[in-house]
Amino acid sequence: MARASSGKSGRQFVLITGLSGSGKGSVLKAFEDLGYYCVDNLPVNLLLKFAELMDQPGGHVTRAAVVADIREGEALSELPAVYAKLAEREPKPILVFLEASDQALIRRFEETRRPHPLGPHLPVREGIRLERELLKPMRRLADLIIPTTRMTVHELRDFIQARFGEAKNRKSILVSVVSFGFRFGVPADADLVFDVRFLPNPNYVRRLKGKTGRDRAVQTFMDGYPQTREFTRRITDLLLYLLPHYIREGKTYLTVALGCTGGRHRSVALAERLGQELAHEGYKVRVTHRDIGRAAA
Repeated sequence: MARASSGKSGRQFVLITGLSGSGKGSVLKAFEDLGYYCVDNLPVNLLLKFAELMDQPGGHVTRAAVVADIREGEALSELPAVYAKLAEREPKPILVFLEASDQALIRRFEETRRPHPLGPHLPVREGIRLERELLKPMRRLADLIIPTTRMTVHELRDFIQARFGEAKNRKSILVSVVSFGFRFGVPADADLVFDVRFLPNPNYVRRLKGKTGRDRAVQTFMDGYPQTREFTRRITDLLLYLLPHYIREGKTYLTVALGCTGGRHRSVALAERLGQELAHEGYKVRVTHRDIGRAAA
């Protein structure tokens, strides 16, 4: 888990690395907004020299964030050894590693129309595979791993500001609440999955069949049953118990999936309610409905 506190001198050195397209630029900008001295693509062989400059008496740089990544080419292979030497210093630098799924990275490369840094003639998917392999040693050393597959730029920057800001937010975890239909499969990235098919189904009520769980009429129908209210209370209590423990273990992102038959009524209504409850408790929440636009359950 990342340590956001500085040493006795107030110094803090954050080393950022990770996959191309995973959001390192956005993270660096967030550190800049927090008042850190930021350097993008600092050569690996200058990292130790940079840290020594920070140590000089009277130096004006006390908090710094530096990105070192695949743009270094072959020199990147020296990064684990250089980081090991940095880790002998006091305070020990914080290593932040960013990653995302292959699908998300490919989409981002396509949107920006940029080739992969490993070579303009290399297929993007192959470049991602090679980069993952090259960065494995740094990932194993990381204090904080941030999966950005489902994060927006704003959510990523909010997370960094909450985790490393002076008034650190102890609820600095992004909770993604996803509704889905079991007939279309369980979300592959779900951390916790709850089956709500035991609840009364609005699909069998003629006036509700064409609506979704986001409609007030469906929500009112669901709330009319005590088991709906009981389930919402119990699952909220469970998550409020679990989330602080996940945060202490360094987890930055949690996906909670609620499933019904078609992902249109029950799971949607419950996801909306759960998102509201967690947001009310101060957690940053994103609610999405994966299957709401598919055929009615």
